[in-house]
Amino acid sequence: MTAPGAAPAEIGIETRVREEVERALLRNVKGLEYLSAGAPEMGLTPKDVVYARGTLRLYHYRPLAPEVYRVPVLLVMSLVSKAYILDLTPGQSFIEFLLRQGYDVYMIDWVPRPADKRLRLEDYVLDFIPDCLERIRRDSGEPDVSMIGYCMGGLLAVLYEALHPEGPVKNLACFTTPVNFEGMTLFSQWTDKRYFDVDRIVDSLGNVPPELMYASFEMLKPAARLAGQVRLWDNMWNDDFVKGYRMFDRWAADQIPFPGECFRQTVKELMWENRLYKNELVLGGRPVVLERITVPFLHVMAEHDHIVPYASAKDLVAMIGSADKKELLLKGGHVSLVAGPNASRRLWPQLDIWLSGRSV
Repeated sequence: MTAPGAAPAEIGIETRVREEVERALLRNVKGLEYLSAGAPEMGLTPKDVVYARGTLRLYHYRPLAPEVYRVPVLLVMSLVSKAYILDLTPGQSFIEFLLRQGYDVYMIDWVPRPADKRLRLEDYVLDFIPDCLERIRRDSGEPDVSMIGYCMGGLLAVLYEALHPEGPVKNLACFTTPVNFEGMTLFSQWTDKRYFDVDRIVDSLGNVPPELMYASFEMLKPAARLAGQVRLWDNMWNDDFVKGYRMFDRWAADQIPFPGECFRQTVKELMWENRLYKNELVLGGRPVVLERITVPFLHVMAEHDHIVPYASAKDLVAMIGSADKKELLLKGGHVSLVAGPNASRRLWPQLDIWLSGRSV
């Protein structure tokens, strides 16, 4: 009880002390709940497998809007991470957002098997993506498709379009997509050819284990996990914060194997020799020239991206040949750009504005 006649400053201090005591108690109680509870389920938006090939899955998401744009949308995921980052949980799902805005959404998901160790960039951009696009055209009955690629999925989408400028892609959007690999400063140091024996890794292991990929991401910001755990404890009383932390932490640790030959090719031809940026990359005997991309193009970068830094992504739009092209630099990191509450306020509406008028 507040003493009669207490000054406002004393009341304010008393209130803050009471709040901190209550939060401290909640931290202990909810800390025990955190240790005993499982991670929240993710990737729950209803979908159907319309095509399967090995471990490749082409999903078609069930509509959530009464009217749907004519041009379907294909999401292309990275080769190193699980696709559910785009479908975290109801209310925080990029895919759910697209569906509610009236888009007809498909997604390519791939988790390589040991037998897939021989896959190269050519397999993805000259075989898998064209195959999936043709399946979407048959399934939807539409001749055109918009394509959205995230991180290395964006790289695959760009490589595909540069080699198929007369293909069915009507619009192309990329999120955090590298083009100048000299700008990948920390990754460049990690894969320094003087010390990094990529041939031995691939020849010995086949596919690069997810543990190695996860360790490489951890080394980019070595104190980030400890700092995150401190923030988690400080906010343990906040159910929304804890739920968000659980989702992102689970996804970050849930990496997938990287196909061995594709990893070797990425390190040697992109990281070491920077062939894409120099217009020297050749796939399947065909030169990759980004200037051949002439469809409407959008590239969105994250201001605080430590995985694909601004220096590695900023030249992409200038290298594209489209007359209708745009780049956006938004606040956020590599993951928070596309997923979570900040993404729902920043990236998602901007993409909808750009894509809606080009999808009719």
